Amino acid sequence: MTVEAEPLARLRQRTSEKWKAYPDDVLPLFVAEMDYPLAPPIAAALHAAIDRSDTGYVGPQRGLETAFAAYAHDTWGWEVDEAGVRTSTDVGVVVVEALRRLIAPGERVIITPPVYPPFFSYIPEAGGVVEEVPLLSGTSGEPGWSLDLAGIEAAFASGARAMLLCNPHNPLGLVHPPEHLATVASLAARYGAHVVSDEVHASLTHRDARFTPFLAVSDDARRVGVAAHAASKAWNLAGLKCAFFVATGTEMIERVRALPIEIEERTSLFGRIATETAYREGAPWLEGALDAIEANRALLTDLLAEHLPEAVYHEPCASYLAWVDLRAFGWGDDPAAHILDGARVAFASGPAFGREGRGFVRVNLACSPEVLTEAVQRVARLR
Repeated sequence: MTVEAEPLARLRQRTSEKWKAYPDDVLPLFVAEMDYPLAPPIAAALHAAIDRSDTGYVGPQRGLETAFAAYAHDTWGWEVDEAGVRTSTDVGVVVVEALRRLIAPGERVIITPPVYPPFFSYIPEAGGVVEEVPLLSGTSGEPGWSLDLAGIEAAFASGARAMLLCNPHNPLGLVHPPEHLATVASLAARYGAHVVSDEVHASLTHRDARFTPFLAVSDDARRVGVAAHAASKAWNLAGLKCAFFVATGTEMIERVRALPIEIEERTSLFGRIATETAYREGAPWLEGALDAIEANRALLTDLLAEHLPEAVYHEPCASYLAWVDLRAFGWGDDPAAHILDGARVAFASGPAFGREGRGFVRVNLACSPEVLTEAVQRVARLR
């Protein structure tokens, strides 16, 4: 089905962060929210819940778990044991609660910047200490971003007890190859460590790439790993507050099953309803959304070549987020601040993703081609 962004006038009626953080003269392309209308099956399921006044606590039903297991099998060829799936409010909670049960206070946890900014705070919240092992970047303008496997091994060997993996990797839209994931799993097993894999962007993998679930790569991965999944990014459901732990190894399933019941009971009932519907009936809408995202991915290439040719941009293979290097313009470590002030366009600040983000911005592509075009044209006037 065709999915198109809603008109700006209608979008500005929304009350979410994307549309209320800045005045109406700012084009907001910063936070990871889509400008597309809700998938019709999800909207219908939520309306039906309202019609029956179904606004209580989550019950014991397991429809979401069954729906996700079927979706994972059909989409990625991944066999998920429903016994290892438990819900909570959002991916951040899943990550923090998993880490709390995998590390002791003060132990180090690896992250790989530039990376989703909350990773820097999730680890202290769980009682750990951040250990940065930055991604390797390409040379001579080549994309070439990849996990620093030697650096990860050195961190594990020196005592890091866990890794918080971003798979696919935000902000780069990097889809990690299965052999790299298998190496991470092998290293974690060798050094007695664990891996928590944030896979919230998995369903937004583009047609020219293939997502591999971390827990699907090897027996080691199943022994050492827990994954965090949600429909929140792919179907734009973040405000409905539902995400879930996934474990597939025997010991890790037992750890997930042993979580306090309150963690699961805090899940939003509307979130469960919407998430189950997304995995059962949301594929046609998602295909349309990916059509629109991939078209904007290519459009940004053309717009930058025409208006900002000094910018460096490599099209992402997943997500609707673009990572753009603006260092050639001399706009400082945080070009997003300069652009907001001078062009009234809000991009995500590169330094928020780590030191490696200095001089970069992250751009939301889940908007109309017209909004993306105007945003780039506004920025070009600052040159």
